[in-house]
Amino acid sequence: MENALENEGVKDGSVIEIRKAGIVPHCDGIILPGGESTTISRHLKRTGVEEEIKEISLSGVPIMATCAGLIVISKNVNGEKRFEPLELLDVEIERNAFGTQRESFESDLVVKGFDQPYHAVFIRAPAITGWSKKVNVLAQIDELAVAVIQDNLIGLAFHPELTSDLKFHKIFLSKT
Repeated sequence: MENALENEGVKDGSVIEIRKAGIVPHCDGIILPGGESTTISRHLKRTGVEEEIKEISLSGVPIMATCAGLIVISKNVNGEKRFEPLELLDVEIERNAFGTQRESFESDLVVKGFDQPYHAVFIRAPAITGWSKKVNVLAQIDELAVAVIQDNLIGLAFHPELTSDLKFHKIFLSKT
């Protein structure tokens, strides 16, 4: 993700990993990456970064959340009992909606506002099964949303950093 942002033109700033509290309030944008949502959530809570992300989100700072990050910022995660999501993005999520690691796949998505299909990489991906009227759905697979925007929040069920197409990174950077 860092390379994609730097290649896209983060010129007047820097891309840094946040592992402890005190850094988020000084950021112009936050990306919550893929990984394991329970681990990410526990780390954010343990370090105090969770509250900082909530505060910065409410102030309008852009947040792009991909795959597990999408699960973490969601309002509701179907059947989740291991952690409480941040409840920032007004969506309901199904973890591993397309299956296990073996069912990971790539797909060309029709994305609202893009002139060509976007080649997306889904790895043990979640999907958005429900959303409020505040959420703008950009791409779907069947009845499941896989790319959304709500105000300053961008939620993606896939890994945009695994392709050379930087359109979603451009959207994120345009909001910073």
